[in-house]
Amino acid sequence: MTLLSPPSHRPRNNKKAVFFGEKFSPERSAAYLTSNALQDVSAFSEEGFDAKKWINGSFESAEAKENKDAFISSLVMKLQLYVQQLNGALEETSQSVLSSLPRVLRDTRLLQQEALILRDKMIAVKQEIAEVEKETGSSMAALERIDRIKTDLQAAKQSLHEADNWTALANEVEEVFESGDVEKIASKLYSMQKSLSMLVNAIDYEDKKLQLEGLKNRLEALVSPQLVQAFTAANIEQSKMYVIIFGKMDRMPQLVKYYHNCLKVSLSQEWRRVIELSQDEDITYWLCTFYDKLLSAWHNQVKWCSQVFPNVSIDTIVEIYIDFLKSLDPSILDCIEVALKRHTNAMQLSLLLELKQITRHFALNLNGAIESSLRGKTLSAGILPLAQTIYAPYVPYIAKYGTYETAQLGQQLNSLDCIQDDLNDTVNSLSLSISRVIDYTIEANNRCKLFTDGCGYPGLIKALNMFLGQYLDKYKLAMKQLERRKSKHEDWNVFQMCMNLMQSIGELLGQVEELERTLTTDILDANSKLQSTSGSAMEQYKKLLLNSSGQTDLENLMTSIRRDDKTVLDNVLKRIQKLSSDLHRITYDVIFAPIFAQLLLLQKAPAWSSEKTRMGNVNFDLPDYSFAPQEYVTQVGQYLMTLPQHLEPFLLRDNPNLTKALRAADPQYTQCSKESGFTNILLGIVGKGTCQMFQDQTLGICELNSPACKQLAVDIDYLGNVLEELGLSLSDHLQQMSTLLRLSPEDYQSGSSGCNARVVAAVRQMRNITSSG
Repeated sequence: MTLLSPPSHRPRNNKKAVFFGEKFSPERSAAYLTSNALQDVSAFSEEGFDAKKWINGSFESAEAKENKDAFISSLVMKLQLYVQQLNGALEETSQSVLSSLPRVLRDTRLLQQEALILRDKMIAVKQEIAEVEKETGSSMAALERIDRIKTDLQAAKQSLHEADNWTALANEVEEVFESGDVEKIASKLYSMQKSLSMLVNAIDYEDKKLQLEGLKNRLEALVSPQLVQAFTAANIEQSKMYVIIFGKMDRMPQLVKYYHNCLKVSLSQEWRRVIELSQDEDITYWLCTFYDKLLSAWHNQVKWCSQVFPNVSIDTIVEIYIDFLKSLDPSILDCIEVALKRHTNAMQLSLLLELKQITRHFALNLNGAIESSLRGKTLSAGILPLAQTIYAPYVPYIAKYGTYETAQLGQQLNSLDCIQDDLNDTVNSLSLSISRVIDYTIEANNRCKLFTDGCGYPGLIKALNMFLGQYLDKYKLAMKQLERRKSKHEDWNVFQMCMNLMQSIGELLGQVEELERTLTTDILDANSKLQSTSGSAMEQYKKLLLNSSGQTDLENLMTSIRRDDKTVLDNVLKRIQKLSSDLHRITYDVIFAPIFAQLLLLQKAPAWSSEKTRMGNVNFDLPDYSFAPQEYVTQVGQYLMTLPQHLEPFLLRDNPNLTKALRAADPQYTQCSKESGFTNILLGIVGKGTCQMFQDQTLGICELNSPACKQLAVDIDYLGNVLEELGLSLSDHLQQMSTLLRLSPEDYQSGSSGCNARVVAAVRQMRNITSSG
């Protein structure tokens, strides 16, 4: 059984309830419930009612804990009383519904009958209306015709009256013109204009219209001198009078043109006055002074127009400023051009940058003044045309920005006196110049941001590539000096200078890579700002500073960066890597020079060049220990053994710049992650070159007898022992040659199996062994 919340009213039945053998009337039941209120019966109406949970919750009260039996009896009695009340309420509601049903049915039948009667009446009324319209249609048409005739008669009467009025006004207007009273003349013309509006259908309407226009032109010519004077002097009262006069004559556009021309002439005179009074000053002073006057004039004109031209928008003043700035004589562009001719090519960019900043400051201030004047409104044409006019003088210079930047960077580069007569001074100067060169490039990047607002990056990239390329030419000159200092003898001073120069190139490479990353980030940021349309029109520099060609160059640069096919300084980085490679070759030549000089003596060694050796007077059966390495190879060996102590001071130091340069010079250095490994790599390169030259020189020996063969093999083995001491190994071809030189002629064919064919053939020819193949 689902228990519902008890109703708010008492049951009306008179039934008695019996609880535990005692009879209770409804009144006593209610009184009992009131005096012994049940805890909360709203839970009985919930869908998820849990009887056990409710009972357990009821027994948690203090009353239940004191006397559970009494509490249970009371709780059961209360529940039975609620059930009794609910049953009575349900019975009463059912009886009420049953008793009201006959009345509802009766009311429904009455409404149905009234609806049928109303429908019949509506049909009858509709028929009556149709009959009336049919009978009175002709009468209504007649009334309408009579009304039109009445209206036409009234119009004709008014036209005749206005015609008489026009004639009278036309006769009087000449006398008024002779009086020279502008306000009376304007009043007469206004009356004639009202009369003319009623004579539209008159036969001579066009003639009267032309006559009135002629009179208006006479009045305009009459007041134009005073009008110009009032506008020029900013006389508010007189200006208001002319606004009223021209407004009544429907000639407000002509009045606005007068204002346009007066303000334009006034501002033009102000520009010429600034130039004439500041002949001794430069163009920066002219622009600052003139722009300040333009800002002041804007505020004054906005205030004046709000008093004189209540219906003229801010667009009018904006249009005047655009027209005025376009028609300046001399133009700002011409003044800039004259000023630039007084400066050197290297200083022209500094002047342009200063002028551009002055103009930018003026543009932003004017934009703030315009927005303040608009008060939430918008210009019909927007601020962009005005912004384009303000920045127009700089468009041709932005297009040539790369040229100006190249000139300034070139002058700065010429100030670096890097190439000295002394090679050591040249290397030191180049090392000290790197920071200054990078500073110049950073300054150029900042100039590009300030002068072009990111629009000139294509020109900057070209200028930087040219500038850094010219700077790298100084390294080429230093390397030529190094090549001239090379000698055939051991010279570790030259080697030290090679290492110092290599370190400088590594530092330059790292700095240029960092510069390239900075440029790429700045270019992407600048392009994001240029593409944004959320800012003011005065800051849409892509539209303000670039012509169509410049926009194309900028898009091409952005496309190249997005494709990541090459870096913005790709050519410079490649040239630095080429310099590293060339310097590494020179360094190798310096190290290898003593080896080269000794190995050139190999073909003239006594063991196979003396007369006795060629005659074969040496006993071939002597053992290997009977032969000592010849002087040329021992000199090579001794030099190789001293190499580590000369190389390690340079290559064991923690020198990231040298590491970067070496890795750029030769891929072999990338295989080693620690500085200590560079010594072994360089030794390996020298050892490999030694083996190759030893082999090439050996193959140039024309003839070897048996003792000479053993002597050459001993020389090769000695070289191999030296290389082994250095942690290196002899080349495969020299090892094969040593083996072939020790073979007897009878075993040569079989013993040469698996050896290099070229080496086998060369040794056979030197030993005059006949091929059995």
